[in-house]
Amino acid sequence: MELDSVHWKFENSYAELPDVFFTKIQPTPVQAPQVVLLNHELADDLGLNVEIESSTLAAILSGNVILPGALPLAQAYAGHQFGHFARLGDGRANLLGEIVTPRGARYDLQLKGSGPTPYSRRGDGRATLGSMLREYIISEAMHALGVPTTRSLAVVTTGEPVFRERPLPGAILTRVASSHLRVGTFEYAANLGDLAMLQQLADYTIDRHFPELASEAEPYLALLNAVIERQAQLIAQWMNIGFVHGVMNTDNVALTGETIDYGPCAFLNQYSPNKVFSSIDQNGRYAFGQQPAIAQWNLTRFAETLLPLLSATPESAIEKASDSLNGFGSAFNSHWLKGMQKKLGLLTSEPEDLTLVQTLFSWMNKVGADFTNTFHDLSQAQLPKTAIYQDADFTEWFNRWQMHQPSRPEMQSCNPVRIPRNHRVEEALSAAVDHDDYIPLKRLLTALKNPFDDAPEFAEYTLPPLASDSGYKTFCGT
Repeated sequence: MELDSVHWKFENSYAELPDVFFTKIQPTPVQAPQVVLLNHELADDLGLNVEIESSTLAAILSGNVILPGALPLAQAYAGHQFGHFARLGDGRANLLGEIVTPRGARYDLQLKGSGPTPYSRRGDGRATLGSMLREYIISEAMHALGVPTTRSLAVVTTGEPVFRERPLPGAILTRVASSHLRVGTFEYAANLGDLAMLQQLADYTIDRHFPELASEAEPYLALLNAVIERQAQLIAQWMNIGFVHGVMNTDNVALTGETIDYGPCAFLNQYSPNKVFSSIDQNGRYAFGQQPAIAQWNLTRFAETLLPLLSATPESAIEKASDSLNGFGSAFNSHWLKGMQKKLGLLTSEPEDLTLVQTLFSWMNKVGADFTNTFHDLSQAQLPKTAIYQDADFTEWFNRWQMHQPSRPEMQSCNPVRIPRNHRVEEALSAAVDHDDYIPLKRLLTALKNPFDDAPEFAEYTLPPLASDSGYKTFCGT
C-alpha cells in the first residue's frame, strides 16, 4: 500500500495527560472498507490530502492502516445519562490524534464505530451505516446553518454486518471536533478523587481552548464562566432553528460549545415546546422546550467538579459557583432574544419585543404552524395566501409586528429556507442503506449546503411531511 503521498501530520496533546484518562488501543480491522462519503471541503480546511488511491484512503479512514504520528486511544469519561451517573468512555471510538490546520487551529480526528474498547460495556463497538450517515447529514447541515458543531470528514462502509434489531450494514464515521473534552470528562476526573489530576485536566482545557484565561486571577472560575457562556450561546442557537438534540446527557456536552452526538436528534416541523423525537426519552426530559433548563442542570454538574479548584473553603467555592450558574438564565435569554429579534427583522431593541416573540410562538403552538416555514414566510415581501395566516390571532399579531418596520433582508440572512426535514433524511437514509443508492442523500446534502438561498430547484425540501410527524421516532444507534 502506497503511503508516501499521505502527509497527515498528527499531534497527540491529549495523550500527555495521565493515562487514567484514556486507553491506548488500536481500531479493530474491518473486512472490506469503502469510502461512500467524503467531505472534500473540510479536508481542504484541515490541510489533509485525500486525493490518493481509494483503497488506501478507505484503509486509513477505517483504521485498518494507522498513519505515522497517529496514536489511537479511547478516552475515558463519565456522565449523567437521563439524570443517573455512570462511568463511561469511548465504547466504539478511537481518537487517532490531532490535526493542526494551515491556519494553526487544532482539531481531533476520531473514528466512530471502529471496534470495541475497554469502555464498551458489552457493546460490539460498531456503528450502523444509517446512524453514521445521519450524523454526517445533520452535523454538516448544522455547520451550514452557522451552529457550532462537530463535523464529518467521511463515512466508510466496513463490508461487515452490525446486529441490532436486524442485521444492518456497518460503517465508520470520521468525526472532526475542536476536542472531545466534555462535562463528563470532568465528572470522571472528579470521581477519581485526585485533586492533582483534576487540576491537570483543567489546566489542559484552559491551555487548549481558553488560553486567555491562564492569566486570570481565578482561572478555574473563569473557565466555568466561559463554558457557561458558550453553552448559553449554543442552546439559544438550537432554539432559534427548532433543533431537538434528543440526548443531552452530560457526556454529550462539549466544553467547546460545539454540538456533539447526533443520535436521536431531529428538527421541529410543527412547533411545540413539548416535542420529543427520541425513542428512549419516555418522560420528555430532553423535549425541545426543556433544553435551556437541562443545559443549566448539566452546567451545574460541571460546576460541582470544579469546586475544589474554586476555593479551599467549600462554602466559598459553592458561593462562587452558584453566582456563575445564576448567570446562565440571563445569558441564554439574551442570546435567544437577540436571535429572535434578528429572525423577526427587529433592528432596534424595544421593551415589547419579548412579548411579540412569545405571542407569535403561542399562536404557532395553537395552530401547529411549521417552525421553519413560518419565519421564512414572514421574511418574504408577501405572505402566502394560506388559511393558516387568515387566523384572527395571527392577523392581530402581524399588524403589531408591522408597526416595527421589520427588515426583510435581515430576516432572510438568518431564517433558513431549508433544514434537514426528518422525512427527507429518512428517505435518503433508506435509499442508501436498503438499496445502496446514494443519489438522494447527496442531493439532500447539496440542498442543505446553502440553507438561506431560496433555490427553486430544491423546493421539495421546504415542504413539511404530508401527515403529522407525531409518531416519528429517532434512535441512538448503539
